Amino acid sequence: MKKVLLLTTGGTIASKPGENGLSPAIGSEELLTFVPELSEICRVETMQLYHLDSTNIGPRQWVGIAEAIRERCGDYDGFVITHGTDTMAYTAAALSYLIQNPDKPIVLTGSQKSIYNRDTDARNNLLRAFLYASSDQAWGVQLVFDSKVILGTRARKVRSKSFNAFSSIDYPETAVFRDMKLIPFLPKPAYRQPPRFDTKLDEKVFLLRLLPGMNGDIFDFLIPCYNGLIIEGFGMGGLPTLDKSLLKGLERWTRSGGLTVFSTQVQHEGSDLSIYEVGRVAKALPGVLEAHDMTPEAVVTKLMWALGQAAGQAEARRLFSTPVQFDLI
Repeated sequence: MKKVLLLTTGGTIASKPGENGLSPAIGSEELLTFVPELSEICRVETMQLYHLDSTNIGPRQWVGIAEAIRERCGDYDGFVITHGTDTMAYTAAALSYLIQNPDKPIVLTGSQKSIYNRDTDARNNLLRAFLYASSDQAWGVQLVFDSKVILGTRARKVRSKSFNAFSSIDYPETAVFRDMKLIPFLPKPAYRQPPRFDTKLDEKVFLLRLLPGMNGDIFDFLIPCYNGLIIEGFGMGGLPTLDKSLLKGLERWTRSGGLTVFSTQVQHEGSDLSIYEVGRVAKALPGVLEAHDMTPEAVVTKLMWALGQAAGQAEARRLFSTPVQFDLI
């Protein structure tokens, strides 16, 4: 029987109603009591990392989770992380970069309703997360939710209330559950390198969502504060060029040494700066990269990771452009 470590961070799955609404209040040991069937699947040990609403989880906690796994990776056959749904896709993507070539499955799950309530999605999600983590076909960093198994770099929360809250964006699901049976779609890859933990991040990354009529002066406020910039443009990406304000602002940003990644506000099919003039003009500037079909969560966390690992802009560009865990196709 496999040995799996449950790492709990809080979130809705571990929440109880309080004076000011739901907040994480159920500890890791108590959480297990709601799913007694787990004793028939694997041996479970627990570790309470945080008691946080996932709105409060960010880079410091991503590194904390990765370090906890690094310190215990030789003691367990897999890891299950319970997490709030609001930022779970960010954490799943971040762990995909912080822990590469993992030889043990790292599985994130949560729920839209607390496990404290009856007949919610919490028990089902937690049970299937352990079923997947205990399977010989499990691999990589995955998110298990509503009977779907989704790559950490491809997961996105697409519904705020429904139980089918997460989707795999522009990539197949790794596997699905039919009742309690795991049906894999993507085979376990043969990792050619040992696990690698790269747990340094540069948090000075800003995401700018373009609006019609936006003025380029915004870049002057960003230059002293950030090292990386993600621009979510319209359609396939690019910058409005009629009054040159945004283009001149971006030129000032790139001259300051900042790294820029162009993405798109459109959820599916990604960016392509080579199609339109507004895209080609932007792509011609130094220090400009393209997200292509990466999810917003993957773009943000990968840019933080690339800037944190690199000694200079050229190395950061190379790291960002190198596919990791099928984030770029």
